[in-house]
Amino acid sequence: MTDGERTGSGQNGGADRSAGAPGDARFFARTGPHPLALVAERIGAELPEGAPRSRAFRGVAPLQAAGPDEVSFLDNRRYLPVLAETRAGAVIVSPAFRDKVPPGSVALVTTQPYLAWAGAAALFHPRDPVAPGIHPTAAIEPGARIDPTAGIGPFALIGAGAVVGPRTLVASHAAIGAGCEIGADCRIGSHVTLSHAVLGDRVTLYPGARIGQDGFGFAVGPSGFVTVPQLGRVLIGDDSEIGANATIDRGSAQDTVIGPGCRLDNLVQIGHNVRLGRCCIVVAQAGISGSTELEDFVTIAAQAGLIGHIRIGRKARVGAQCGVMSDVEPGADVIGSPAMPFREFFRNVALLRRLARQRSGGSDASAD
Repeated sequence: MTDGERTGSGQNGGADRSAGAPGDARFFARTGPHPLALVAERIGAELPEGAPRSRAFRGVAPLQAAGPDEVSFLDNRRYLPVLAETRAGAVIVSPAFRDKVPPGSVALVTTQPYLAWAGAAALFHPRDPVAPGIHPTAAIEPGARIDPTAGIGPFALIGAGAVVGPRTLVASHAAIGAGCEIGADCRIGSHVTLSHAVLGDRVTLYPGARIGQDGFGFAVGPSGFVTVPQLGRVLIGDDSEIGANATIDRGSAQDTVIGPGCRLDNLVQIGHNVRLGRCCIVVAQAGISGSTELEDFVTIAAQAGLIGHIRIGRKARVGAQCGVMSDVEPGADVIGSPAMPFREFFRNVALLRRLARQRSGGSDASAD
């Protein structure tokens, strides 16, 4: 089946594809075909004895859509029935499921199937390389330093004294403020605004992110509010990604810090002086108030809200829509508003349900 057959030729331009083969050629670059041996080497998977090492594969696809020249994966036993019916030429699986791969497929065995799937997808669909050069419509202010291998898109603004590192892309209509520094291999999306900030290497800012604007700081005077100057910066560590329309305020008298390897989802709000450790996750619509600290490997789920000046311990997890008003111990799982340990929260929910049934005279009140 060709890419054209996969995407269709109707009025919808392929938008109605069933079962979805990934990698639409209109949007995603493709490499290959690649021999099975190279795929296994790239993802660190074990090949069974006698596997056709030179067999060519042309891409990746989910179990239900993959064909004989595509690689798929299984990382959840719920999909074992789908695995049994797959036509995929090779399937990435954990050792526990190697014997479940059907005879027509080759088992690519690894202890981390989803991580291996990421590697396989990147092999066939690598990120587009940066086209070096400055678009004629871009505005480059005096003193800006742009590496010759960087790419500056249409109508982008690079402020005075700003630094753009090697192989970094600044997309259309992005505004890089005066004095900002961007490391190597970064991706700055369309309509991003960046000010008072220093970025490490391999940082991605998705479209519409707002980095380095004033923090929410004011004093109360006799005639109203007086804005307090925000004199800190935003520091973003290597390999971090900041989602679309997320906002990170610069510090007031200290810096706002996003540690290496962090992932911030779309529409996240980070207040001034907040400090995130390594590899923290903050999911969509969550907000973290000023001067709160997250230690390494903390997860904040969607729509959670954290007040200021608290500490969330290493590897703690904060549930969705949680209201956190005090410190959270390392490794703790909390949920609810105010936040409490998971087990306590669900015990309270069960108690409230029993009380509600008893109050309403429900016939099943004694069943508990």
